[in-house]
Amino acid sequence: MLTELPNLLTLSRIAAIPLLVALVAVHDPAADLAACVVFSAAAVTDYFDGRLARERRQISAFGRMLDPIADKLLVGATLMLLVGEARVSAWGLYPAIVIMLREILVSGLREYLAGVRVGLPVTRLAKWKTGVQMAALGMLLAGDSSASLLHLGFLPVAALGETALWVAALLTLLTGWDYLTAGLRHAAAPRPRDALRQP
Repeated sequence: MLTELPNLLTLSRIAAIPLLVALVAVHDPAADLAACVVFSAAAVTDYFDGRLARERRQISAFGRMLDPIADKLLVGATLMLLVGEARVSAWGLYPAIVIMLREILVSGLREYLAGVRVGLPVTRLAKWKTGVQMAALGMLLAGDSSASLLHLGFLPVAALGETALWVAALLTLLTGWDYLTAGLRHAAAPRPRDALRQP
């Protein structure tokens, strides 16, 4: 189970976190660029692990459990790194908070709905949110110093990354609301066992 390629790709996202932390801690343009590459590679595995699992018919309960955990660990650790290392402005803290709170909300909803055997499917808008979010975090990890290293100093990479983070936060609010209303609908719906109870 652990040695199946989709699960190895998922595990690689978790394994990338200590390397990301170490690279950002170096405070060097080359290390920042390397952190962006590592993060981007880890983010890409999120697409391929699910696709390979379906193509190879290697979908498992372990993989379904691990995949969202790996995503949230990678995103959460990266957000904390960026805020802790002051790689975002004071205003950039707010979209980071929104994204973190949404991840906790959706995790709680999924856990509850799994208990009543109801799935919470990923919407198309949520996929767009993930794409914009990953692009934003990658740019913020690279920063303006990496752009200068590549002779692209004219590109305001950090500002573009923070703008994308705000867009991701807006999409996060929209998708979080969708998930919340779907969860509340299922929570409020009477279950057969409840219907049999006498008042």
